[in-house]
Amino acid sequence: MSNSLLHAFFVGRATAEQLYERLEDALTDTLTALSKFDAQQREVLRDFVSAVQDAATQAEQTAAAPTTPVDLQETIDNLRAEIAQLKVELQQYRDRQS
Repeated sequence: MSNSLLHAFFVGRATAEQLYERLEDALTDTLTALSKFDAQQREVLRDFVSAVQDAATQAEQTAAAPTTPVDLQETIDNLRAEIAQLKVELQQYRDRQS
């Protein structure tokens, strides 16, 4: 076997080994990045679900809390008094402008 043929064999073999190692490193890095991304997305989803559940629980507790009864007639009377007061103030403003 000639010396150049033997040298070419070892160069090809070394090239293949280097390519294999670099491919293995690239695949490992890619899988690591995907695993990190997956873990982050799961954490984001867990946080979102937790926030939704907390908001729902709080809304449920607020809805279930006893409400103070509103006296409808008292509310109407208060609104009428405010309207009357605003009418007086509006008339006074118009009188000043004329």
